[in-house]
Amino acid sequence: MSKNKTLSAAKSAKNDEFYTQYADIQKEINAYLDYDPDTFMGKTVLLPCDDPEWSKFTRFFAENFERLGLKKLISTSYAAASKKFFNAETQRLGDGRAGAPRTPSWYQPTLFEQESPQFDEKKTAVRGKIFVLDHDTNANGRIDLDDLEWKYLEGDGDFRSEEVCKLRDEADVIVTNPPFSLFREFLAWILEGESLTQRRGEAESAEGVLAAKNAKGAKSVGRDDPIAPKQFLIIGNMNATTTKDVFPLFMRNDLWMGESIHSGDREFGVPKEYPLDAAGWRVDENGNHFIRVKGVRWFTNLEHGRRHQPLELMSMEDNIRYSKHKDLRGVGYRHYDNFDALDVPYTDAIPADYDGMMGVPVSFLDRYCPEQFEIVGITKTWFGAATKTYPEQVQVDANGTRKAVTKLNDGAVLKIDEPLHGATYYEIGDDKFIQTYPRILIRARRSK
Repeated sequence: MSKNKTLSAAKSAKNDEFYTQYADIQKEINAYLDYDPDTFMGKTVLLPCDDPEWSKFTRFFAENFERLGLKKLISTSYAAASKKFFNAETQRLGDGRAGAPRTPSWYQPTLFEQESPQFDEKKTAVRGKIFVLDHDTNANGRIDLDDLEWKYLEGDGDFRSEEVCKLRDEADVIVTNPPFSLFREFLAWILEGESLTQRRGEAESAEGVLAAKNAKGAKSVGRDDPIAPKQFLIIGNMNATTTKDVFPLFMRNDLWMGESIHSGDREFGVPKEYPLDAAGWRVDENGNHFIRVKGVRWFTNLEHGRRHQPLELMSMEDNIRYSKHKDLRGVGYRHYDNFDALDVPYTDAIPADYDGMMGVPVSFLDRYCPEQFEIVGITKTWFGAATKTYPEQVQVDANGTRKAVTKLNDGAVLKIDEPLHGATYYEIGDDKFIQTYPRILIRARRSK
């Protein structure tokens, strides 16, 4: 297959092979250590969906093993032959098995792997690898990157495999940059492990109760220590926040945004065969390829100080008088036509003295302080908080094209007085409406 055809095939696949930069990892981890120096103390950290030979995650945690006070570091990789991008151009391995994985003809194991005594040419492309760090293997008096030990996994290293699930259940903290296309499934996978851990703890507690009842003179029963939730720190796209399997976690305060990425885009390393067709990309002096990805965030349930810092806000009167946003200054706020809430199009324009429900941008989550506000819902159809249902309406787009739709029932709606020019609006009889971007519904917490 020609190089051009290879890249064309790659573009049609989900290209999720992004390598997070060391500086981004360091900055984020340091935020948790600033808040609590013992965040990782005595814990087993798992880095799945990783490529330890290239990944900066593995390097960072291995180099800082003793500083973080880790008990154990486990890192797993995904087999090259199983990666969607690498399968854009493949050829059969020579083992003759029916249904055997296929590997790119250009695939080349790293020098590190080839020089290891456990290197196996038949396994290198079709098996994942596991790297473990938990003791000083070279007797130099410290535990670091040089003490990593590795072997091939039985399978390709897919996080959903039984062997990686067992590693998940062993871990206290999971840190990685999972494939963006599988973010929601990966998060559910973490929570599944948390649920299993809790159920196991409950079973142990029940056994403790039974044992205590049978023990003569027992003074207490059950577990004295609560089952800690599975902790995690993962990278994903901001778009995932409004989905029905992720947003409820924000509502329950089981998930929040990390500390160091608040807006803009971030640079990721990519394989050299990856098509450089992103809006922003570069190749460094060593030939390494990088692209910039918009809308990425850290998602976590690890505590950090910034999320407990309240927003500094003006009153409604002062916002109307002094706001830097021209669509608010001298104009004021509007209520939704189909939600019992005030529309607040900018996080910095939230009125400090308003006690009712407000719809705010999804980016509010970057600055959400749970002591200051309560998240009560979202303006998405699946949430079911709308106060009315619209009949079929006429959509008038920016070019004046008209067509019948039912889109107004998909989110928050504002009624307008006049037709818009150069922007989309909707008509129902003589009434005219616009639809906002998804809004998070919040309410201020007041001291009693």
